[in-house]
Amino acid sequence: MDHKIHQGRNIKRFREMLGIKQEALALDLGEDWNQKKISLLEQKETIEDQMLQKISEVLKIPVEAFQNFDEEQAVNLISCTFSDNAMFNNRVEVQNINPIDKIVQLHEEKIALYERMLKEKDEMMGRLEKLLDK
Repeated sequence: MDHKIHQGRNIKRFREMLGIKQEALALDLGEDWNQKKISLLEQKETIEDQMLQKISEVLKIPVEAFQNFDEEQAVNLISCTFSDNAMFNNRVEVQNINPIDKIVQLHEEKIALYERMLKEKDEMMGRLEKLLDK
């Protein structure tokens, strides 16, 4: 099973972790870039080395991060590390946790929290509008 790493998706993940919008990245890459081009770039599975280098310089992330980060392996590592059996055995085990994997996990949790907060805000605004209309 040969799993290919999606470099565009990795660029998107790291960009989002840094809190950088597509428009801001486009602005940093130069005049011939815009939000739409960044969106299309993030959809590409393989990206030219020269382009990866330029993005690496802008985001201050090594090119290798875009080329080698594999979400499937990260999830597998996390699930193996935090399985029920790992917590209850009597052996002392060294757990090597990649900080980038942890950052990705925390980022996804943060996004879920923001989405819940926005939904609650929208519901509250709807209730307030109904009260004002009465």
